[in-house]
Amino acid sequence: MEQYTNLRAGEKGAYISIIAYIFLSLLKLIVGYLGDSEALKADGLNNTTDIIASIAVLIGLKISQRPPDDDHRYGHFRAETIASLIASFIMVYVGIEVLKTAVENIKHPIHQEPSVLTIVIAIFSAIVMFAVYKYNFALAKKINSSAVKAAAYDNRSDALVSIGTAIGITAAIFGFAIIDTITAFVIGLIIIKTAIEIFKEAVFSLTDGFDTELISSIEERVTIIPRVREVVEVRGRQHGSLILVDITVCVNPNLNVRDSHTITEQIEKAVQQLNPHAMTLVHIEPYDPKEMIICEDDYHF
Repeated sequence: MEQYTNLRAGEKGAYISIIAYIFLSLLKLIVGYLGDSEALKADGLNNTTDIIASIAVLIGLKISQRPPDDDHRYGHFRAETIASLIASFIMVYVGIEVLKTAVENIKHPIHQEPSVLTIVIAIFSAIVMFAVYKYNFALAKKINSSAVKAAAYDNRSDALVSIGTAIGITAAIFGFAIIDTITAFVIGLIIIKTAIEIFKEAVFSLTDGFDTELISSIEERVTIIPRVREVVEVRGRQHGSLILVDITVCVNPNLNVRDSHTITEQIEKAVQQLNPHAMTLVHIEPYDPKEMIICEDDYHF
């Protein structure tokens, strides 16, 4: 099944994130302490929890690959969305810890002059994380994975944070030491903001929220399919990387089962063209005979 192949591909993104975060967190924490930079240390602390968040995403992707069973007839695809939710909680915790440390340093400032090396490490980290973000975002789009997309957003946030860190450290070197601590505070806010965005998207999916524009596109596409007299209802929900679509249409009540089935296949194909990750269930109902105009085209395929 294509969905399981996509989930295995998604694991690569999680592994890349984990490796990048382990390397960069160690690098930032070590250089941050040696180079006297609160901002770089805060950035490194952020990356240590990013490791945990990425592991949560990886576990979610692995659970999602379990085949359907008696208790999960639709499979376990939503496990990756739950993983995104867990990742957002971890990020909020880290953001709060970074804010607390920054506030404490603002109240009781420590006069430090970060080394130039800390700037180099911050810029290097930004470049690495932006490259990881581009890879994961493209992968998430390709396989329609909410978990990998959450990881990509986290990667992008970390790239921006590292750029901010470099700016803060530069200011501190030129005699504005408080800027380094203020940057650490801003980093905490960015972490929390990103976490909230991931949280909202995960909750939206878990509560069966769905893209209204896609619903409208499906209605328009199905309406113009020959022999479809009326589109009664279109519903959709996100099921991990899979999209489940339910469509009710009315057709000529005099059509036989084979002809009606051909119409359902045309509808399924049309929806698949709009979104290749969609799985469509079509319900056929008879059109009201009192309003129906008999058309010979209903019987020609």
